[in-house]
Amino acid sequence: MPLAEDFQDILETLPPDWTYLQFDLRIEEEDRYVELAPIVSQVNAWPLSKADYHWRFNVAHGFGHAAAPASVRGTLATLDSLGIHGEVAVRELRSGRVPVEPMWGRPESVRREFAQRHAQ
Repeated sequence: MPLAEDFQDILETLPPDWTYLQFDLRIEEEDRYVELAPIVSQVNAWPLSKADYHWRFNVAHGFGHAAAPASVRGTLATLDSLGIHGEVAVRELRSGRVPVEPMWGRPESVRREFAQRHAQ
């Protein structure tokens, strides 16, 4: 299965309130590792040395310090177009978290909209 489709299948199984996903990628063509490193670094994937997998990706759903799902899917689609075969393994999933925002001096309408958007 192509990597982008595999990633999309993972996203479709996540709960609607997921906020953070961490997964590892292993490629079968290890001799192309150096060629592919700049491509996966576009979404801040970092290399895993002395591990079974080659890169670790962080994905954020709505907020946070990680790549957007669409960006990661596009990067994996690029790998697919280059004929790369590999395996994706989910390592961590977080759900139900809400961003912390200072609300001092903000109108009540903003506070209510924020609470509605991030309701648990």
